[in-house]
Amino acid sequence: MLKKIKETADFLKQNHNIGARVGIILGTGLGGLVNEIKIEKTISYGEIPNFPVSTVEGHEGRLIFGNIRGTEIVAMQGRFHYYEGYDMKDVTFPVRVMKALGIDHLFVSNASGGLNPDFVVGDIMVITDHINMFGDNPLIGKNINELGPRFPDMSAPYDKGLTEKAFEIAAKHDIKLQKGVYVGTAGPTFETPAEYKFFRVIGGDTVGMSTVPEVIVARHSGMTVFGISIITDSGVPGQIVEISHEEVQEVAAKAEPKMTKVIAELVGSV
Repeated sequence: MLKKIKETADFLKQNHNIGARVGIILGTGLGGLVNEIKIEKTISYGEIPNFPVSTVEGHEGRLIFGNIRGTEIVAMQGRFHYYEGYDMKDVTFPVRVMKALGIDHLFVSNASGGLNPDFVVGDIMVITDHINMFGDNPLIGKNINELGPRFPDMSAPYDKGLTEKAFEIAAKHDIKLQKGVYVGTAGPTFETPAEYKFFRVIGGDTVGMSTVPEVIVARHSGMTVFGISIITDSGVPGQIVEISHEEVQEVAAKAEPKMTKVIAELVGSV
């Protein structure tokens, strides 16, 4: 793995003078943050050695280099998912590459189903913790000490300082934010009513099919993490309706401008 990480990082360094410390992963229907980026260069995933290729609608599949309000960033416009058939190490490979490029702050976003009855569709939730229900972990196998410790601490997977700052920014712009626990599942099926109920009982506020693997690897690598989620459908009993991927994208697109304002200002403060 080290050889592949170095090969990919060297390729990117040869194509662009990288001075970024902030990495961003944009989730389903959340690519609008790109409009806040002063783009210097873009590279299609298909052109990058060892990179997987996104197969999901709403994930553009390109790596963007630029800056947001003066802060240099590397952004993934489109992520990779376990349900696409990639293994956990493929899903999280870009995070490893970001670390090799010098990234030490990772911002992740996603669309999710609401479990907390106090949440409504369209709400934006700052992730304060997560529950791994993938049935897998990207750190399984022999540990590579150069990448991180055998048993990484996960007592604070999402940075409390960035969380507090996000709420300060939101209050200044009169943007309502929720906060809570994200449950990560393998997918690709949306949850059954019984699953929604179970995930709520075990402590979840939202549920989705991404983010957890990337955050585990980011913390293993020593990165600071900030996570944010748009509630695109409800899993609260009595509110559950049939949902499609297209509807998820539509709801995410409507809520995205508020999320973008918070992230852009937060990134600019790092």
